[in-house]
Amino acid sequence: MPVTSADWASRYAPCALKCVIGVDLGGTNVRAGAFFEDGSSAGQFFQNPSFGQEGTDRVIDAISRTIKQAVQSATQKPEAVGMAIPGHIDDLKGMVRWAPNFGEMVDGVFKNWFNIPVRELLSKTVDLEIHMDNDANMAALGEYRFGLGRNSAKCLVMLTVGTGIGGGVILSPDAVLGDARGPLVMVGGNKGGAELGHVVISYQGLDCRSGEYGAIEGYCGRDSIVQRAIHRISRGRESAISDLVEGDLARVTPLIISQAALKGDEVALEVWEEVGTMLGVGIGNYINIFAPDIVTIGGNIARAGDLLLKPAIKAARNVAVKTLFDDATISIAEQIDDAGMLGGAALALEALKWSR
Repeated sequence: MPVTSADWASRYAPCALKCVIGVDLGGTNVRAGAFFEDGSSAGQFFQNPSFGQEGTDRVIDAISRTIKQAVQSATQKPEAVGMAIPGHIDDLKGMVRWAPNFGEMVDGVFKNWFNIPVRELLSKTVDLEIHMDNDANMAALGEYRFGLGRNSAKCLVMLTVGTGIGGGVILSPDAVLGDARGPLVMVGGNKGGAELGHVVISYQGLDCRSGEYGAIEGYCGRDSIVQRAIHRISRGRESAISDLVEGDLARVTPLIISQAALKGDEVALEVWEEVGTMLGVGIGNYINIFAPDIVTIGGNIARAGDLLLKPAIKAARNVAVKTLFDDATISIAEQIDDAGMLGGAALALEALKWSR
């Protein structure tokens, strides 16, 4: 049963803080929760299968159902919805221009999303203002507002390191010349930026899921990390990694490699040193381009902590202009578990300001 305005008035006392719904849409699951504008929870979090490869209708239905659960649970009436979606997202048009994780099989071929009017489709069942953007951009915005950025950083650059690598750049008015309000999410002229994980750091180097050779994603994404470890073990190197997976190398994950590294395992330590170094090359270049005061690493791979961070900082120091490097803090993100929902919430809150 929908919650009416009268219900909200009778059930909940007035609150000075705005309330919004943050949504994290993935190819496997969709999560949603209500948040206050200080980042605190305003209700339960909900997760449902997103049915990402079973057609647009099923995905939209899953999103709608999850949003409604979050609205029902909210302790204050939400004013807007913000969504973090992987892919090329155009919030102005309310459209997913391209998303590789969503679509359906047609004549034995997977047809992924192109130009899907998500806002229009959701608005048929969700009676709230709806905004959306790329998931990595939104993770960066969430980290800017509710994490290391403290809603006051001059420029925050974030890398989300997982199966692939995403990136986001958040600028305050102090970081640009001209009349601007902030924070500003750098999305580019066609709303497809900023794909920091696809920046090439070794021309014609390792293959990458996005199609180019030598991109940072090809060196620091999940599969590359795992393959580095398997390659060494397959060549006869002894490693605690083998013991942890009982000899089944198909079970090797970045978490397993981290566990072995913390035991002092030589192979695991080598892997993180190499991965962190290549990540640091990219970070050094981003420092030269954006001159950020904060560079943050998020995503599940960031849970490796100092194993990844220390070699990244060392390499970035050797790449970046010294004065720019000296003014940049490179850290693991504070918001990892709920980055997508918090980013969506941050977008919704910013959009409420834009509309006034």
